[in-house]
Amino acid sequence: MVLTEPGLGGIVFAVREGRIAFRRLLTYTLNMLVKKVEIVMFLAVGLVLTGSAVMTPVLMVLMLMTNDFLAMSLTTDRATASPSPAVWRMRSVTAAALVLGACKLAFSVAVLAFAKYRLGLGRAELQTLAFATLVFGAQAVLYVVREQGRLWSSRPSSWVLMASAADVAIVCVLALSGTLMQALSWRVVAAVLFACAAFALILDQVKRPVLSAFKVK
Repeated sequence: MVLTEPGLGGIVFAVREGRIAFRRLLTYTLNMLVKKVEIVMFLAVGLVLTGSAVMTPVLMVLMLMTNDFLAMSLTTDRATASPSPAVWRMRSVTAAALVLGACKLAFSVAVLAFAKYRLGLGRAELQTLAFATLVFGAQAVLYVVREQGRLWSSRPSSWVLMASAADVAIVCVLALSGTLMQALSWRVVAAVLFACAAFALILDQVKRPVLSAFKVK
């Protein structure tokens, strides 16, 4: 480290920035692990539940693109420096991600099952619904894991908010217009979006004891 100013202020600043960078990396890692756990299992469970693939190759590409844009925006997010030295505990991080991913999987499967057995949606409509559920649910996961306190404890950066708004807008336009997928009614799309927002509040309650139990800091 090269100090360019008198005093120890440079060291304090460097330590603080290092802890902020660690927090961003931890958020990105948790976010990606939770999504990987959920998506892999959701494709398998969805196949058993509906008797056909719940995502087409085109929908998979669209989902990965929207998720990547949102994940990249995390590099600009407002992160809070940890009050104590941070240590990588990958087993703990992975275990916490498995628990949170299982919660997200249960939510996505519940939405899919409700749409099939209660709403009576067809195969193509279920594929669109699965796509919207995964993308909207990814928004919920990101806002929950980006903050170790309550999800509203800090304001996300402008880039995160813009990327999130762009993802939601793109999915809504595609799903409502039937572009590259079977169209859904605005009521179904709005219900999925509202359900994901409610799920974010529930997952936020689960997150704190999970992170505390596995000592993810």
